[in-house]
Amino acid sequence: MGIDKNTLIGFGLIGALLVVMLLLNNNSKATYELEQKRINDSIAALKPKVDSNAVKLDLQKTDSIIIAKQTQGFVQDTLKAAMVSLENDVMKVTFNTRGAQPARVELKKYKKFDSTQVLLQSGNFNKLSYNINSGSNTTAQTENINFIVQPVVVNADKSQTISFKTGDSTGGKEIVHQYTIREGEYMMDFNILTKGENLFTGNVINLLWQTEASQVEKDHKYELTQSQIGYSEQNNYDFEHVAKEGTKTFSQPLSFIGAKQQFFIAAISAKEKFESGLVSWKIPTDSNSYIFRSTANLKLPVKAGNTSNTALQFYYGPSDYNILKRYNNKMENMVPYGSGIFSFVKYINRYFLLPVFDFLQKNIASMGIVILLLTLLIRLITSPILYKSYLSGAKMKVLKPEVDALKAKFTDKTGQLDQQAFSMEQMKLWKTAGVSPLGGCLPAVLQIPIFMSLYYFFQSNIDLRGKSFLWSNDLASYDSILKLPFAVPFYGDHVSLFTLTAVITSMLISIYSMSNMQDNNNPVMKYMPYIFPVLLLGVFNNLPSALTWYYTISNSITLILQIVIQKYVINHEKILVQINENRKKPVKKSKIAEKVEAMQESQRKLQELKNKTSKN
Repeated sequence: MGIDKNTLIGFGLIGALLVVMLLLNNNSKATYELEQKRINDSIAALKPKVDSNAVKLDLQKTDSIIIAKQTQGFVQDTLKAAMVSLENDVMKVTFNTRGAQPARVELKKYKKFDSTQVLLQSGNFNKLSYNINSGSNTTAQTENINFIVQPVVVNADKSQTISFKTGDSTGGKEIVHQYTIREGEYMMDFNILTKGENLFTGNVINLLWQTEASQVEKDHKYELTQSQIGYSEQNNYDFEHVAKEGTKTFSQPLSFIGAKQQFFIAAISAKEKFESGLVSWKIPTDSNSYIFRSTANLKLPVKAGNTSNTALQFYYGPSDYNILKRYNNKMENMVPYGSGIFSFVKYINRYFLLPVFDFLQKNIASMGIVILLLTLLIRLITSPILYKSYLSGAKMKVLKPEVDALKAKFTDKTGQLDQQAFSMEQMKLWKTAGVSPLGGCLPAVLQIPIFMSLYYFFQSNIDLRGKSFLWSNDLASYDSILKLPFAVPFYGDHVSLFTLTAVITSMLISIYSMSNMQDNNNPVMKYMPYIFPVLLLGVFNNLPSALTWYYTISNSITLILQIVIQKYVINHEKILVQINENRKKPVKKSKIAEKVEAMQESQRKLQELKNKTSKN
């Protein structure tokens, strides 16, 4: 059916009406926006102005007016909370004027696993507050007080200082929070300046400091295992793991307390030390939330008098040993380069591995190659120990026929070996041949400190974070070539290729070593080359790829050295000649050896007597 003329005219009129309405609406909207802009500009002209670089406010004229309006002590209900920022080249700190406290700390040079900036302070849980006597029989928490922000001051050393001020209207009391940051520094000075008597009961500030460690790395569970509460009490550093919720009480003077996650630290320190305190921490029930939360209640003595200046510091930054060492307050101990029974390896890491690593990374672009060269250097240093171990093994192998003969000699018709008599004769054989039974074990034991120091070093060095190599996107985290649809117990939900290469090379070393053992008839020992690497598979799968890459290189070098030394360096004929020469020399026994032999002889006679008695 066709459209008549009247219908077309109707559609035309409706369309024209819509166009007119749109034009009128746009004009009205533009007029409204202009009016709103005029109103906002007028309001903005009356408000403090904050730019993106620093706080540039001039409230000197309004300070006296606002303070005069305070009718309830320090609680300034007439002010609204505002956010102001102070920043240098490495971090940006945003303060909340309500409480005059840091509300958000952004690290400019570091990104999270999701490529967003690392935030060490954000969210409502983070808090800095203390109680004051705000009036007659009244108290207030500073977190509930609105402070007046002052203009930023650029000091002679180019550091920047921002101050927040509050006070009462009648008693002449005043509190100023003063923060100072310097270029290139993650440490921020914090001074509490006070004026007036009886602001603090007993001249002690009961400081509350809460901080939340949000997830930064991709593996929430592993990041939690690397997190801790660190502190320096009575000039001695210690720490508490936060894998489970807990509380720690401090009865001695405390220099600092810090919340450390895998690679970042939020800490507070007092130049005159905290008198005592208590810290508690909590972990979430799910892995999609924060890593942990800590709450510290610290007692800070204040000098008596009408005025006081209490000096504190905040550290928001990386757990970098070189950076923390500069502050000379033991905070560098928060970098876990060794702990527990292996705490001594931290000295190997600090004074040997770290300087060598820093030198290599300054001159070599690829971090994977840096690890390769570091491993080669370590293997070169430990090669004499390795050689002695293999030489001892070769001597044992040469003596194997004689050891087998002794074993047959002391085995009765029932196939039972007189272990005590056999051991005594075996020791005599080794002694006359100039072979030490500890020759193969001791070198391996001496390598344990190196092994453990590298284990801690590659897990704690922040310079590895975000560095890629081959298929690994981040050497500070595990590499994943396949994501599994489910989690395998003791293994995980991903496949790490560097873990596989480390396990395979470890298995090859074990198999080759088994083929060269003096006694490989033990059925349990036959399975050891496979049991140990399988255990490593579960342990290594979630470790940083820098560590598994190191183990791959180290195992490969060990295997090559083992083959070369045993096949081409060690001359078994010369060893046999040397053993025969040693037998011709008189054996000098130490007093300890004489006592051991005498004890073994007494035990042997006692055993013979028991055997005769049992036969009778």
